[in-house]
Amino acid sequence: MAQLFFKYGAMNSGKSIEILKVAHNYEEQNKPVLIFTPVVDDRDEVGFVFSRIGLRRQAIPMNKDTDIFGIVKGHTPRLYCVLVDECQFLSEDSIKQLVRIVDELDIPVMAFGLKNDFQNHLFEGSRQLLIYADKIEEMKTICWFCARKATMNLRVENGKPVYTGEQIQIGGNESYYPVCRKCHANPPL
Repeated sequence: MAQLFFKYGAMNSGKSIEILKVAHNYEEQNKPVLIFTPVVDDRDEVGFVFSRIGLRRQAIPMNKDTDIFGIVKGHTPRLYCVLVDECQFLSEDSIKQLVRIVDELDIPVMAFGLKNDFQNHLFEGSRQLLIYADKIEEMKTICWFCARKATMNLRVENGKPVYTGEQIQIGGNESYYPVCRKCHANPPL
């Protein structure tokens, strides 16, 4: 029986490398997968999943109007798994399409992304996955400044912490640090 997995973690917790690893493991056994990634994530190139360690792979770019369910249902040969990168950017409708893939097509879906933004508010896609996911797993990393577990993302501009602004600002290590709760409130910058 297929399940919907939500694997979340702070920045730099290895979410994208995990997607690439899972895809490789399935395909090494001749079991096809599809990888989706939101078009809003244009750090590297739209339609690619990339890891900070240098690995990258083409994926299906999607936006709020993408018929994810239709793409998966119409795929031949039958898929063994659907993988979604940066799932925090998905809409409620997109998450419900992932649910339908699991429930109606009996194909497992693994969604990877951030749980909370730099202000510690849930992203829409993450909120929906916390509601609908069969299995929820935290991917861990350490705080940028100390040895505690990082559970938050600190936005920085010109070396200074930022606590206000638009929820979505695409960036990597130049814009965000994975931090613990204590360092988020009082970063040693």
